[in-house]
Amino acid sequence: MKSTDAEEELSIGDLAGRYGLAAHVLRHWEARGLLAPARDGAGRRRFTPADVTRVAVILRAKEAGLPLETVRSLTSTGDPAARHAVLKREADALRQRIAAAEASLELIECALRCDHEDFTQCPHYRQTITERVGGD
Repeated sequence: MKSTDAEEELSIGDLAGRYGLAAHVLRHWEARGLLAPARDGAGRRRFTPADVTRVAVILRAKEAGLPLETVRSLTSTGDPAARHAVLKREADALRQRIAAAEASLELIECALRCDHEDFTQCPHYRQTITERVGGD
């Protein structure tokens, strides 16, 4: 049996259910310019296979920590140089967040290893805090 275009299109509820999302998430993404579903004669959203793929791309980008504005920029341009520039900025920001997280983990692990009853009295901890606030 041959499928028709209508059979390949999904309603907002069907698409949301496919990915375990609430329908309002898809509406929000549409309002932010990430999705542009077709409409049927009654004005209901109809999502094509390309829209299904785009939702998967958006979800994967969000899993990677990219903000929606960045995802919109990446998916709305056909210019490889522009996409590269956006990804470079995101990679730099991610490296900064990783460095901050590693510094935090180092401080926490230092406190866990500390023999002082109150780790805030540990000379190493106090030196770290002094350096953080810009003292000598």
